[in-house]
Amino acid sequence: MKAVALHRLGGPDVLELVELPAPRAGSGEVRVRVRAAAVNAADTAVRTGLFLTAGEEPRFPLVPGMEAAGVIDEVGPGATRWRVGDAVMALVVPQGPHGAYAEQVVVSEHAIAAVPEGSDFSAAATLPMNGLTALMALDQLNLAPGETLGVTGAAGAVGGYLVQLAVASGLRVVADASDTDAALVRELGAHHVVPRGPKVAEAMRNATGGGVDALADCAAQNEQAAPAVKDGGGMATFRYWDGQPGRGISLHTVMVSAYADAAAGLDTLREYVEEGTLTPRVAETLPPGEAATAHRRLEAGGVRGRMVLVFED
Repeated sequence: MKAVALHRLGGPDVLELVELPAPRAGSGEVRVRVRAAAVNAADTAVRTGLFLTAGEEPRFPLVPGMEAAGVIDEVGPGATRWRVGDAVMALVVPQGPHGAYAEQVVVSEHAIAAVPEGSDFSAAATLPMNGLTALMALDQLNLAPGETLGVTGAAGAVGGYLVQLAVASGLRVVADASDTDAALVRELGAHHVVPRGPKVAEAMRNATGGGVDALADCAAQNEQAAPAVKDGGGMATFRYWDGQPGRGISLHTVMVSAYADAAAGLDTLREYVEEGTLTPRVAETLPPGEAATAHRRLEAGGVRGRMVLVFED
């Protein structure tokens, strides 16, 4: 099978299109013929080794990619929830040659859900990691309807999904945006839009008359953003900040690979898309041979939605 892999850590140029043996579905697993795989910041971290613990050696060839959509082409023993031919989206945790940037990937039958009706594979591929990250943040922050959530990086993929899901949950949303992204963030449903940048905390406090009940810091502003939160509130981080916001604020580190029940979460996302609450956002589609280009564009910033690698049927 064709896959995008790396044999050494480094910049985008280490990504190359290679041939790898096709995996087989084991007990309780299914194999998905990948039609689309989204490109995420987590994939660039895999490429550079950022997620490796001290002394850990990467396993090459290494195939990045955490979210895919495609068609089941093999069902392993004991897997009873799915059939060959089902169109699904899948959460993938990369490990060695196991990653979403490949023509075929094997996953647990509990890590997939049906592609939303009316969505194509590219749109569905933007949902598993990004959508589950947003759901997990909301679960951990545990706000009640009517309370206020601040979102930094609201124009990005995770931030945008967070805004839409929070509004659907009855929360008041204060989100940041650049001048060029303000209209988009308002369209996503944010009740207040404040300027992004180093003064975002002050702007959120001014907009709410004292601070938000909780903050989802998708932009990883960390100590710059923490003052936006009221004393005793909550703060969700997504990139391993080991600081402390103080003032009795609880800090929640969101790691989507630890999601307790991915299938249930993915099915919730499917329902939100089908009812029009959640809007998948595809910035651009590229062939897998242009994965390095996708990584360069992502790291340069300014991508709205997700770039998606499309594998031919």
